[in-house]
Amino acid sequence: MNKEVYLIRHGQSTFNVLYDLNGVDPLDYDAPLSELGIRQCAQARQEAIKLGVDLVVVSPLTRALETAIELFGSDPVPITVSSIHIENLANSCDIGRNPTVLSKAFPMLDFKHLEETWWYDGEKDERGVSVEPEQVYLLRVSEFSRWITSRPERSIAVVGHRTFFHKLTGRRLDNCEIMKWVC
Repeated sequence: MNKEVYLIRHGQSTFNVLYDLNGVDPLDYDAPLSELGIRQCAQARQEAIKLGVDLVVVSPLTRALETAIELFGSDPVPITVSSIHIENLANSCDIGRNPTVLSKAFPMLDFKHLEETWWYDGEKDERGVSVEPEQVYLLRVSEFSRWITSRPERSIAVVGHRTFFHKLTGRRLDNCEIMKWVC
């Protein structure tokens, strides 16, 4: 069966805004969408809905969840939360929140299958951030590729993150950019 997979990078986050000022991690944990990010989602909504996907797979980081809801929340397509394709943990914005907190913030989504700490949580650097080792990250990229291609759905949208998608495809996506991925 031919499978269509569309990768969609989240809209601009508050972390992106602050980091772009001086290149320093602003310690903006699990950053939400910025005002521009919300507008980017509104502009991409029609294009996303036209994809006619059977499933939306979204990272449990807030900026991705907000993007998926903005793009597909009014569409009857099922939305599945997956921690396999979270961002490569290198900054504070890549540290998530536990499933109980996420369930309260996004009651329309199911987080019960997530571990309490579903992001990489190793030794902390001077910022108090665990930086995910490359080999751990690359294993996740491979695992995601296998998982998504084994899914029964014919057409899937994946809402996620720039660095993860870059490792997966070799392309750096802009905010709310939609890319058809040949897997």
